[in-house]
Amino acid sequence: MTYFGFLAVFVVLPILGLWAVALWDTRRGIGVPAHLRSWHAHWIVLAHVIVAVLYTTPWDNYLVATRVWWYAPELVTGLLIGYVPIEEYTFFVLMTLLTGSWLLLVVRHKPEQGPAPRQPVRFRQLSTLLLFGLWLIFVAILIFGWRPGTYMALLFAWALPPIMLQTAFGADILWRYRRALLLTIVPMTLYLSAADKLAISSGTWTINPEQTVNVLLLGRLPIEEFLFFFIVNVLIAFGMTLVMSVESKARAGRYVVALRNLLSRKQAVEIGSE
Repeated sequence: MTYFGFLAVFVVLPILGLWAVALWDTRRGIGVPAHLRSWHAHWIVLAHVIVAVLYTTPWDNYLVATRVWWYAPELVTGLLIGYVPIEEYTFFVLMTLLTGSWLLLVVRHKPEQGPAPRQPVRFRQLSTLLLFGLWLIFVAILIFGWRPGTYMALLFAWALPPIMLQTAFGADILWRYRRALLLTIVPMTLYLSAADKLAISSGTWTINPEQTVNVLLLGRLPIEEFLFFFIVNVLIAFGMTLVMSVESKARAGRYVVALRNLLSRKQAVEIGSE
């Protein structure tokens, strides 16, 4: 199976199906709930596509350059940007569109918010602290050079910093949308992992067994690949939910005002000391 063939069957067709459902929902008057309309949903998806490409490109190039994974040359067009074929960059874009479109489907039909944590500030702090501890573990694996843990450590060392930013800003907001997030992250992770298994089985790409822990799911899928789709879906779903949330927009506005006031006071002190 060629890489573009894989994308056409397993990613493009589902996206078109989700867009058709979105159009049908629009005609029936079913839209994103008011509490998730801080910005237009389509612009939010586009912004996440841009971020996904910019943030993933250097990391993925490093993976290919160090032979964590490789592609079959005869199954790609041969057009490379850095070490990575153009098909891979296309996957960055399409996966973000797929998960983003699925999340929008979920919130259109399951718009309910759950209760907030009793101590939202403490909840944000503890969530971020736990993720930071996990990040340190994977950084240590890279520092000490445990080769079988390379792919997993690179994955979490790359993905956890932006997730920590998300939880530090709005873990309590994300908790309120936990049902929609669960209904997005779990199905998308399972679906893309199953598709990935087929691509690996057909030789479209290969994961280096020397740089994985050699735990295979369904007999062929490295657990690192499952975790990759899980963590990327977390990034997309968390990010989109926070940007869509009216509560997030109000909180960000308060932070901006507080920062401006702080800078104004600092400037006043500097002028007074002259």
